[in-house]
Amino acid sequence: MLFQFNIYSSLLLVFFVHITVYAIMLWRRGIKQESTADKFMGSFLLLAALYVIPWMVGFAGWYDNQPYRDILFYTPFILGLFIGPVLFLYVKAITNFNYALTKKDMLHFVPGVLYIIWCIVVVVVDKAVVKEYYLMNGEADPDFDTWYQWMQKISIIIYLVASIRYYRKYKQYVYLETSFVEMASLRWLRNFLIAFAVLTVLPLLLEIASLLPALQAINQYITSWYYFLAFAVVVYYIAINGYSAVNIPLHRLRFQPQLLLQYYHSPKLLAGAAVTEDAAFEVVEEKKEDIVLATWKQKVKSLVEDEKLYEEPELTLSSLAKKMSTNTSVLSRVINQGFNASFNDFINEYRINAVKEKLQSGEQKIQTLLGIAYDCGFNSKATFNRAFKKTTGLSPKEWLQKNNL
Repeated sequence: MLFQFNIYSSLLLVFFVHITVYAIMLWRRGIKQESTADKFMGSFLLLAALYVIPWMVGFAGWYDNQPYRDILFYTPFILGLFIGPVLFLYVKAITNFNYALTKKDMLHFVPGVLYIIWCIVVVVVDKAVVKEYYLMNGEADPDFDTWYQWMQKISIIIYLVASIRYYRKYKQYVYLETSFVEMASLRWLRNFLIAFAVLTVLPLLLEIASLLPALQAINQYITSWYYFLAFAVVVYYIAINGYSAVNIPLHRLRFQPQLLLQYYHSPKLLAGAAVTEDAAFEVVEEKKEDIVLATWKQKVKSLVEDEKLYEEPELTLSSLAKKMSTNTSVLSRVINQGFNASFNDFINEYRINAVKEKLQSGEQKIQTLLGIAYDCGFNSKATFNRAFKKTTGLSPKEWLQKNNL
């Protein structure tokens, strides 16, 4: 097979091979662990690897030799109409442990499928019917036709915006629902979306820059190579982090945007021991409301302290509400108004107090500080350090020194 090794083709080849390997590894893990998110990430990497091929083999001499020229001309390598939907569905899958692809989700792939059908029509007409370049006149590959280039760019931008909005709603949900916000906020996903946004904006900036008289003399093909090299580097970063990222939503997080509605109601509290969905929103007198709120505060404190629920690393607002035979709307209001704190901060304060009690009793002489933090419900060193500093104003080591422990 023809492949002329040079600085341009070889660099892209290195990244192409690595990205493809990560795509296969993610698909293999996704099948083995039944992880839809891994399958979507593997698909994204595979689409990205295909995206690089025309420039990689183009600089390797394929455009100047047959039958390689026709392979590049008729094969749809740049499948931008699939990239946006795969990105969006990956965001949905990684934020919802129980996510499964539905028939409605499949509709996102219709434009991409129609483009592939068009490519098949082109090759059939040119090769089997007319037996010459006809539909595309042999001037430009279907992948580089102006209408398709702009259509895929618009598609990617729309899905990128939708993905960012979905992630922002997920972060709101995590803040309201979990006691492990930092771990569940999926900062890796945020970085992924930022990196992808850079890849999306960069070619648009290059298009605008190419209109400047001073840059028109520069070889646009070489300029495009630099973009595709940057593209390959960023995708390689995505591949490494996508494979190593822990699937944090765990079995407890099943985010859907409509779930946010239950946290933004402002239900009135009833004096009964249990509050049902129907009863939670009945109107009571404002004076009684304060009394009822104080009652609920005591119930929450007693349950959390007596059963040491803060020691559960995966404790959520929903699980606590279930234990109290109420709903998340009521419990969220009790914690926000009664304790003037978010659920995450409320639980972390208990965890910090538990850590301090253990330190004051000399527990640090028996096990490590991190081991104590884990025993008290924290699930990472970084989360523990930040929560400790936020609550006490000191780092754990500074607090130990101040208290001569």
